Amino acid sequence: MSSGARAFFDWAVVVTVALLVAFVVRGFVLAHFVVEGQSMATTLDTGDRVFVNKLSYRLHDPNRGDVVVLHQLTNTTERDLIKRVVGLPGETIEMTGCVVRITAASGSTSQVLEEPYLDEVDLVPGQCGGDIPSQVVPDNFVFVLGDNRGGSQDSRALGAINKNDLVGRAFVVFWPKSHWQWL
Repeated sequence: MSSGARAFFDWAVVVTVALLVAFVVRGFVLAHFVVEGQSMATTLDTGDRVFVNKLSYRLHDPNRGDVVVLHQLTNTTERDLIKRVVGLPGETIEMTGCVVRITAASGSTSQVLEEPYLDEVDLVPGQCGGDIPSQVVPDNFVFVLGDNRGGSQDSRALGAINKNDLVGRAFVVFWPKSHWQWL
């Protein structure tokens, strides 16, 4: 084989392997998502681009506070959704006057959910959307809310979200550069 043919073959192998790795990573490990709408304001704005760890929930269950991307759901106006996990399987969740209370599956006393990521306006009664009557999050489901409680289509309207509908955990805003932050 001539040196020119050998060089071409070597480059063809490198490009093929690189493309294969890129498709595997994109398909099973990492994706990017463009935020549309104001349901996660002030944490995320329209046009923000986030990386989503698609492997995360194959290795462990979602955690409270995780920012998650959901597959397209019926009865929504948005293609894909990005929300924050507030309720886990077996917990009882309720919200009255913008205060979210969680009762563990063991039935202990309820705890007020600390939400330092919320803007002050989302803590003003009448500005945070509707109350949530006391309800148990079913097994294999999570309860999600947008950080912009008054402008979010979330589990208050859609009900608890099946874990199978979670694309993955958003973990960083990478664009625009001025919005860079870990989530």
